Amino acid sequence: MILFAVLVVTVVWQVFSRQVLSSPNAWTAELAQYLFVWLGLFGAALVFAERGHIAVDFLVRKFPNRVEKATALFVQAAIIAFASLIFVWGGYRVSVQSWNQALSGLPVTVGPLYLAIPITGVVIIFYATYHIVAILRGDEEATEDTEPDVI
Repeated sequence: MILFAVLVVTVVWQVFSRQVLSSPNAWTAELAQYLFVWLGLFGAALVFAERGHIAVDFLVRKFPNRVEKATALFVQAAIIAFASLIFVWGGYRVSVQSWNQALSGLPVTVGPLYLAIPITGVVIIFYATYHIVAILRGDEEATEDTEPDVI
């Protein structure tokens, strides 16, 4: 919510300074871009934590319970592998490589702004591990029923 609030304030100031003051600030556009990226990445991690992501599981639901559970565990393990390789390792490398790259409109470098990628990966790995443990314990179903109720 804080990221979204800062994004709204930044964009409102950008529009106000451009339209009313006729003197746009260069830093507002750049800050808004990075805030939007951070918001998108952290929002994706939140949706993943709540198991609200897109899942095409109509075929998996037809499997026997043990196969359905094994498939769900495999999917979570694949997500952990993907998040580890792409988000954490790749995001860390991108962040390190651009750590000293200056931004024209902001008094920070690009590297710290790219840290959103590995942080998102760590959050996704945490929740994927949480879902694996919950499925194994029986606290969660292997597939979530997200179909809307028909009136």
